[in-house]
Amino acid sequence: MNVVAVIQARTGSSRLPNKIFCELSGFYLLHHVIERLKPSKEINNIVVATTDTSKDNRVEDWCILNKINFFRGSEKNVLKRYYDTALMYKADIIVRVTADDPFKDYRIIDDAIKIIKKTKIDFVCNNNPISYPEGLDVEVLTMSALSKSYLNSTSTYEQEHVTQYIHRNKNLFKTFNIKSSKNLSHYRWTLDTMKDYFFVKEVYDNLYDKDALFLTEDIYKLLDKKPFLLEINKDVPKSTLYK
Repeated sequence: MNVVAVIQARTGSSRLPNKIFCELSGFYLLHHVIERLKPSKEINNIVVATTDTSKDNRVEDWCILNKINFFRGSEKNVLKRYYDTALMYKADIIVRVTADDPFKDYRIIDDAIKIIKKTKIDFVCNNNPISYPEGLDVEVLTMSALSKSYLNSTSTYEQEHVTQYIHRNKNLFKTFNIKSSKNLSHYRWTLDTMKDYFFVKEVYDNLYDKDALFLTEDIYKLLDKKPFLLEINKDVPKSTLYK
């Protein structure tokens, strides 16, 4: 089965434009997101899915320079962008990745992929109900589930957020949620504002090693050792999913 990780990435974020090109330990955020997926034993291909607007020519140029597969599609209808990307790269299983999450854990992603491969489940996630930090989200779905979502979704919200048709229509899909042994959903590990960037930069400054990937437990240990880091972005509103 061909497993394709599709990273949705664009430069036009309203709150923090060009955040995928924010610098962290000498590399762009987008570079780190990709590097954190590479150790996966289950992902066959990594594709950056950006928009077809001229402002995202920079994303295409960066992908070409760094020999990263990419696709350009609808800016507003991200669900269609995913569907078209999956078709082009002949995906059987799709891993949804957002380019503003700098701490993705390939091990959780691999666990989700294995569940889909071994069962007849359509969609595996770890955010419904939520128990992992915001930004450590995992969503893996079959091509059949993505196709059904694309063909039947009429809501702008569902088209913008890719998997919301599944979340809103669980009766139409076989789903499974991976639960953390401890509820850590109060942590905010995504990058959407300058305060988020300052927090993420501190974590990278403390933990990044180009020869050894730091893992989720390393971040927990750092935050236990330096709890004051949590103050940096504690007042940034969480996404509606995490409220």
